[in-house]
Formats: sequence, structure tokens, C-alpha cells
Amino acid sequence: MSQLPELVQALLDPQAYPEKPASIELIQTQISYVFVAGDLVYKVKKPVDFGFLDYSTLDKRLALCLKEVQLNQRLCADAYLGVVPVSVDNGRFVMDGDGDIREYAVKMRVLPRESMMDVLLPQGKVTDDMIRRVAARLADFHAHAATGGTIDEIGGIDSVIENVEENFTQTEKHIGDLVSVGTFEQITSFARRFYTEKADLFHQRVKDHHIRDCHGDLHAAHVCFCDDICIYDCIEFSDRLRYIDTAADIAFLAMDLDHYERRDLSNLFIDSYVISSGDTGLLELLNFYKCYRACVRFKVNCFQYDDEFIPVAEKERIAQTARGYAELAASYTE
Repeated sequence: MSQLPELVQALLDPQAYPEKPASIELIQTQISYVFVAGDLVYKVKKPVDFGFLDYSTLDKRLALCLKEVQLNQRLCADAYLGVVPVSVDNGRFVMDGDGDIREYAVKMRVLPRESMMDVLLPQGKVTDDMIRRVAARLADFHAHAATGGTIDEIGGIDSVIENVEENFTQTEKHIGDLVSVGTFEQITSFARRFYTEKADLFHQRVKDHHIRDCHGDLHAAHVCFCDDICIYDCIEFSDRLRYIDTAADIAFLAMDLDHYERRDLSNLFIDSYVISSGDTGLLELLNFYKCYRACVRFKVNCFQYDDEFIPVAEKERIAQTARGYAELAASYTE
């Protein structure tokens, strides 16, 4: 508690919120402080700069809060309510107040935790019909997502290589503790060989308009089976990570279903998406993008492992998860 920034400590007080909830729950990610206040959630971005993500100034955080709401309303319109200030009023921090603005927060409705795919999967409660509905929803989303022009320029093979290599650069310091030398070399060799030998395939995907303004962070924790399927928390901080091949979007959730040891659902998801979208070409790219997406999840866990504000007791669980994603990434190279 004492290690948390002053603003974060202050926002753990229910009196700092206009709703005056009974209690506040703090959830940390590698890039955000998430305050659960009754039926509402307020998400404050951490002032970090990871290169691919830059929240280092207040102006940048405001712009990206606004962008987050706009983009996520595409697949989860009812949950995203807007952006509110965190200000100092009479010497104390308050959420959505009228004082001197010190920070901004994305305001959301609470989505039911018990309806999240990552919660339902270990319970065996994700059905074939649910998977088919998600696949159909994403096929429709991709069909109507923006494409062409700048999106094609940003989403070509140069960005694919940059995204892949960025993962390796930002995680290589954990060789030996979170990933073995052999596993890391197996993954890097496979990825580099694939994008070199299949360059024509990546160029053709651009020509065939498969580069779209996608979700970009499509794993099980971001799918909620509430009144309607809500797919939330898309990437707002980098066009390069969102202007991607639809195959890269689909591979993320397919990989995560593999992570939960539900390859039957993963295969059904892919088959259902191909039927809905007509995109049989993604199959040739699937293992490459699954490997890449497992590396993304490995990287995210590495960042959490390095975060000084995450409790030590939590870090062993994070380390185990990271190792699991590294081994999963390697499995796609065989």
C-alpha cells in the first residue's frame, strides 16, 4: 500500500467518488490502475513509456483515454461511458470533480466477472454455440472494419517484422529465468524463417484487403458473455498493433484457447470464423501468428513481473504464467 503513488492511494477511499460506493477494489495491469467502484469501473493509465506504448505525459494519457472509448464502442458500446478527470478539490483527490485536474480515467460499467471467457473456460462452461457466436461476431466486425490507405501501409510486412522482433528485444533479458535459452532460440528461429520465406504471402494479404483496423488484444479475458457478447479492451495506444491482418486477431483468441487446454474449442473457433468470413487463406498463417501472440502474452507477463508496484507474492504466479506462454509459443514451431 505505501509503495503505491499518492494519487492511487487516495483513490482507494470510497469518499473520493461521486457515487460513494461501499468499497474500492484495485486491480493492476502492466499499464493501468483499475478501480472497481460498485457498478462502475474507473481506469487510470500508468505514466509509462514502453516504446510501443507511450503514456508518459498527461496530454498523451487524455488523448488515449478518449481514443480508448471511441474504439471500444465498436464491439462493446454499452460498457464504455466516457472519460472523466481526477482532480484535487480542497486538498484531496477526487474522481470526476471540478478542481485542479491531475489525471484522467476511462469510466465504464462493470462487466460481470462470472461471464468472462477466461473464468468460464476452467469451469468447462464455454459451449460450442458460444464459440460459434464469437466467431460470427468477429467475422462481421472484420468485414466492416476500416481498410486500405494508411492502414495497408502500416499493416504490411515491415510492421509484422517490427512487431515480432520487438517482442524478442523486450523479453530477451528474461532468458534464463522466465524462458530457457533453447526455447527462446527455437521461437526466434521459426519466426524469422517464416517471415523471410513467406514474404509474398504477407504482401498478398495486403492486396486482398485482409489488413484491417482490428481489435489487437483479442484474448479470453477480453470476451464477456453478458446480455450480448462484449469484446472489450482493444488496443488504443498503437495503430501499428491494431492495423493488422485479421488472421493475427483471430490467432490471438485461438492461441489463448490452446493455453486453456481447449484445442477443441480453438479448432472450432477457427473453423467457424473461416466459414463466416470465407477467409481460408488465414490457415497458412495460423501457427506463425499463434506463436507471435503467445510471445505477446509472454511479454505482458514479463512487464508485470518487472513492475515494482505489483506484490512479490503475485509475481510467482505471473512467472509461472509467463513460462507457460513461452512453452506454448515454442509448440507452434514444431
